Amino acid sequence: MPTSDLAIAEIRCYFVRRRNCLLVRGKFSDLYMDYYLHLMQHGLKHEGRLDTMLKEALTGLVLHLASRPQDEICAWTIHLHDPLLNLFVTGGSRPGRVTGRIFTEDVKDLGKSLFIAQTTRAGESPRQSTIEFPGSDVLAAIEHFYTQSEQRLTRYFRLSDEDFVQISAEPDADLAWLAGLKDTDLPVIDQTEQLSLLETRAYVFECGCSVDRLFPMLSRLPQEDLDAVFQDGHADITCPRCGAKFEAPLSVFLEWKAKQPA
Repeated sequence: MPTSDLAIAEIRCYFVRRRNCLLVRGKFSDLYMDYYLHLMQHGLKHEGRLDTMLKEALTGLVLHLASRPQDEICAWTIHLHDPLLNLFVTGGSRPGRVTGRIFTEDVKDLGKSLFIAQTTRAGESPRQSTIEFPGSDVLAAIEHFYTQSEQRLTRYFRLSDEDFVQISAEPDADLAWLAGLKDTDLPVIDQTEQLSLLETRAYVFECGCSVDRLFPMLSRLPQEDLDAVFQDGHADITCPRCGAKFEAPLSVFLEWKAKQPA
C-alpha cells in the first residue's frame, strides 16, 4: 500500500471464469488530480495531446503493475517518432507508487517509434525489452508490447469518467472472445461474464524525489562543470524521473558532500 496521504487509485484484479482472462480495472481521477498538482507545484504544463499521452502511459503502467508480482519495479520509455518525444514512466507496487514525465527537447529522431521496457525484481537480473510499434496511440503501443514481448493478447479500454480496463489472456484463454470485445461490452461485463475478485491494490502519483536525493547526480560532474552549474551561487536541478524543479544553494551542496564517505 502507498505510504503517503496522496489520493489513491484503487485497482481491482478479477479472473474472468470460462474465458481464462485476467481483468484489471481502476478509476484514475484522483491519481490524475495529484499529477496536476505536481505540475502546478513545479510550474510545468503540457499541451493537451501530450498531457493525455503521459496520463495514459501512467494508467497503462499502473494496470500492468497490478497484474504483475508485487516486488517488480518497471520503467517504460516510449519513444514517439511523430510527435517527436519521449514518455518516461516508472513505478512499483511496494509501495504502490508511479511517476513520469515528458521529454521534448534534445530527443533524437530514430525514424521509428520504440517501446523500451525495463523490469527489475529482487534476486533476479534486470530484464529489458525493446519493440517497434506503429502510430502514436499510447495504449495501443502497450498492447503491441504485450503481443510482441510478453507474447500474450492484451486489450486496453477507455471507459467513461476516467475508468480504464486491461484484459490479458491467461493459459487456455478464449482468444476469440478477447479479440472481439468492444468498448460497449465493458460497462456490463460483470453482468455478462463471471468475474472473481482476486486482489485489490492501491497506487498514487508520487516520485519521492528531493534535493538531497538529486545531489549524487551533481556530485558525478567534473569540477569544471560544477563551477558552471553553481556560477550564480545555486544550481537549478530537474528530477529526471518526474520533472520536478529544485533550487539548491552551493552551501547546502557542499555541506551534503562533506558528509559523504570518502
